[in-house]
Amino acid sequence: MKNLIKLSSVVMLFSFAFSHAQEVVRKDTLSGTELTFSASKKISDLMDKMEGDCADKFSDKNREGTHAASVPAKVVVPSRKLTTAEICQQNPRIMGYKIQLTVVKSNKEANEVKAYFRRRFPSIKAETDASLRPNYKILVGSYFTKQSAASDLKRIREYFKSAGIVQYYIFCAEAK
Repeated sequence: MKNLIKLSSVVMLFSFAFSHAQEVVRKDTLSGTELTFSASKKISDLMDKMEGDCADKFSDKNREGTHAASVPAKVVVPSRKLTTAEICQQNPRIMGYKIQLTVVKSNKEANEVKAYFRRRFPSIKAETDASLRPNYKILVGSYFTKQSAASDLKRIREYFKSAGIVQYYIFCAEAK
């Protein structure tokens, strides 16, 4: 029994020694990124043959004119400006604009200003930025552009003369 185990382990050791795997590097057809994996020479040759056959079939059909429109030779991505929804889907927090009402010296004053603002403009979100401690900035709204903030700024300046538009990170879902 011991001899059988020794014999089988030696056979397995030699079988692994004779299996030659090589590192294969392939390029992705759409984005051009490299994919590296280990495979035997036979598998690599089979993959090359299959890719060659596919390329020949598609080039023959395109030459004949059949299926030329339905099988594009290359994927073309149009260069266009992304829509707001596409930008928000990729990155929910982007650089945009907010209206800065004022800068106050304490958190208590900041809460009073926010409460006063909410009574006047209940549909616009207000928040406190404490990054300038001991001072606090009161920021309202979220806007993609300065032009979209301008109409709200005009109404807000009736109550807050020092209000202005500042660049700030915003959440896309909240922005106008």
